[in-house]
Amino acid sequence: MRVVVAGQGYVGLPLAVRAAQVGHDVIGYDTDESRVKRLIAGESYIEDIPAQDLSAVTAAGRYRATCEPGDLAGFDVAVITVPTPLREGAPDLSYVEACARTLGGFLRPGAIVVLESTTFPGTTEELVGPVLAEVSGLAAGRDFRLGFSPERIDPGNPVWNLVNTPKVVSGVDAASLAAVDAFYSSLVERTVPVSTPKEAELAKLLENTFRHVNIALVNEVAMFAHDLGIDVWEAIDACATKPFGFMRFTPGPGVGGHCLPIDPSYLSWRVQRALGQSFRFVELANDVNNHMPDYVVRRLTTALNERHQCVKGAKLLLVGLAYKKNTGDARESPSARIAHMLLDLGAEVAAVDPHVDAAHRFDARLRRVDMTADIVAAADAVVLLVDHDDTELDMIREHASYILDCRRTLGRAEHIEVL
Repeated sequence: MRVVVAGQGYVGLPLAVRAAQVGHDVIGYDTDESRVKRLIAGESYIEDIPAQDLSAVTAAGRYRATCEPGDLAGFDVAVITVPTPLREGAPDLSYVEACARTLGGFLRPGAIVVLESTTFPGTTEELVGPVLAEVSGLAAGRDFRLGFSPERIDPGNPVWNLVNTPKVVSGVDAASLAAVDAFYSSLVERTVPVSTPKEAELAKLLENTFRHVNIALVNEVAMFAHDLGIDVWEAIDACATKPFGFMRFTPGPGVGGHCLPIDPSYLSWRVQRALGQSFRFVELANDVNNHMPDYVVRRLTTALNERHQCVKGAKLLLVGLAYKKNTGDARESPSARIAHMLLDLGAEVAAVDPHVDAAHRFDARLRRVDMTADIVAAADAVVLLVDHDDTELDMIREHASYILDCRRTLGRAEHIEVL
């Protein structure tokens, strides 16, 4: 089939490459011209997609990147994987709506449109369907197939990927569900059909809210445990030996990416807007997780004070700028807020993260450096924020005078404090 994947980011590019690998003719559409130029040149900016995989499907004529809307004509399947950010606490669906309007101009009877962008329940049927119908003059279900299939991409995960992670699929009617299911069955090992798009949309938000709430729980426990003189990490290790009724979550400097800082708020917004009620678990989790960077800064300030130093003028080295390990994705990264706060306090802050593109915009005062023994030794404190597998941990242990380890990666030593 002729497949259009609109949005060539962490969700869209892996989907487009996979569709091309199994034999579909794929158009990777993105409005970012610089991104399209990189794709045309065979350059992958997504860790999970090796450049050789991208080059292979391009050379085979199965994949073509473009920013020209006219190239979308004649599609059999279109998948929307565009961003859905929050703007002042409210969902911003402008990218989804704009994409639907563009696709609507090329929509043909019998074609399939699937939304993958994370959003609140009702978006597929209440926004995407009507926009497509308005532009094309066709009706969802009767003339074209429409569904929602939540993305489950976990960047940097060496075990679970697009192919072996079960794919939830839905449609606005039985024919749409069958068509959406058939398409994804050509890409992944297992699909999980649900009755309507609303259930699929809720499933995505529930998955991420579950993680968000449990991470907030261990983060708050970690703060209390530290003040009580208890090793929360040892307690978590003990809990994890229970073969039922417990799932391991660990403390950290905050949450990032799209899934945790943003997605649960979509559900909270929808509940408030539709029912006039607050989703208290999400609001509490937001409060705890959003303030973890502040807690890291307080812990570091206290540690420096105990060493007869102040934050102002201190030379600090942050290790890790991505929002999670083994990825260059720095969206909503707590490291960025920590760096900004320390800079505002007058510290000299440098950061190490070879995974994050040098062009990514952080606080202009933040200095990006390569990690060397001299850089580590010159720092008054090293803060390990992200534990990439290729981080030179031995160098940090050996040369740092003080370390605040937010991931419990460096072990125990007199000069190492664990969050």
